[in-house]
Amino acid sequence: MATPGLKLIRGPQGRPRSRWASFIEWFNKVIIDADVYDYRYPVKGAYVWRPYGVAIRRNVESLIRRLHDESGHQEVLFPVFIPYEFFSKESEHIRGFENEVFWVSKGMSGEERLILRPTSETAIMPMFKLWIRDHTDLPFRVYQIVSVFRAETKMTHPMIRVREISMFKEAHTAHADREDAERQVREAVGIYRRIFDELCIPYLISRRTEWDKFAGAVYTIAFDTLMPDGKTMQIGTVHYLGENFSRVFDVEYLGKDGKMHYVHTTSYGISERVIASMIAIHGDDRGMLLPPRYAPIQVVAIPIMYGEDQGILSYVKEVSGELARAGVRVHVDDRRDKTPGWKYYYWELKGVPIRLEVGPGDVKDNTVTLTRRDTFEKYTAPRGSVVEAVEELMRLIEDNMRKTAWEWLRSHVKRSNNIDEVKRLLNEGNVVEVPWSGDEGCGKRIMELTEADALGTPMDSDEKPSDLRDLACSDRKAEAWLRLSRRY
Repeated sequence: MATPGLKLIRGPQGRPRSRWASFIEWFNKVIIDADVYDYRYPVKGAYVWRPYGVAIRRNVESLIRRLHDESGHQEVLFPVFIPYEFFSKESEHIRGFENEVFWVSKGMSGEERLILRPTSETAIMPMFKLWIRDHTDLPFRVYQIVSVFRAETKMTHPMIRVREISMFKEAHTAHADREDAERQVREAVGIYRRIFDELCIPYLISRRTEWDKFAGAVYTIAFDTLMPDGKTMQIGTVHYLGENFSRVFDVEYLGKDGKMHYVHTTSYGISERVIASMIAIHGDDRGMLLPPRYAPIQVVAIPIMYGEDQGILSYVKEVSGELARAGVRVHVDDRRDKTPGWKYYYWELKGVPIRLEVGPGDVKDNTVTLTRRDTFEKYTAPRGSVVEAVEELMRLIEDNMRKTAWEWLRSHVKRSNNIDEVKRLLNEGNVVEVPWSGDEGCGKRIMELTEADALGTPMDSDEKPSDLRDLACSDRKAEAWLRLSRRY
């Protein structure tokens, strides 16, 4: 390790998750005990973010905003209401969402019908028509972070399947032609890669099947990750919409050729599922583990005092002040009514990456003791190099979180061309890639035979099946791998 004087005094400890009957039981307990999220609000599928959860959200939102701002997107804020007249214009879109919308039913006598937005394509496009005039306005890129509402009929789960998605980042872009719009799709995929990489979340990138693409899209690219119970969760989608919405809403621009042309549009979104997956993938029996760069508290400082202070508290505050001046988010837990051991478990539950302890021996030796939340390794460091030691440990923790998560995901992606084996692998909590001809009927038959959901075809691998037949239609040659999973 590069930091001088950082000495390992306890090796890594195991981090099992074995006490819980189910992943959902563990997840629900952690988010409520860690003061992240309260699911006791008396409306099905609607939940409350507590202050610590909001602090996590704000850090994640700052990452999302930074990457969109840097790539030329501008932030907007649209009303929550969409006129039904707009929503119903695009036929595929309304077929895909009409059963999920919430209607505004009071105070509207004699007025047009309104819905609460389930997504904003039909709200954005009428404004694009007003804002976009000629080719010099393109490409046009906006985004917002807002609530969207879905009348979810499946079983709801806190943060994972909700009726009010309260941290929905949706971007909407308009382009002169398909080439530039698909360039934007590739850029959006790159932005999402960076977001998930920085949050240490591993992912699979797939092109959704025709029957599972976004309603109104030409095609959809999706990011999925794997939960500890072996189910996948969609954490991001990117849609090429072509001219499907621009023709319906008459969004045209004056081209260099002096003629009017319809714009090509894209949209892409992520939600608080990114936080749910961050908590789920890295947590353990003791609680959460948050990536250091996005943890509300990066270091918790705990004075070890039994009886007399012996200058310990002032020493801790001096060290913490130095860390704070270096930009580290540090909190001193100087409560006298709680034991040090109680505090350890409390801050481990909340996922603080590093614990800094100071006892009489540290004051005497002019050192601090540092413990990593990811491995529970314990170090001593000289007082004079505490900032460098903490920065190095945060880097090591993040690298280890990312490496461990990716290794776990990759170990749970299998291939098979035998239906019984596919079902066994799915039951063991894996994503399974099977040979597929590309035919929709065969694909749906594969899902039926394996009792699985289709994630689509891999976009993070160019490898094709070699001399294999479609899993369900043996008379057809396989042209691609079809990813299967059980999913939320």
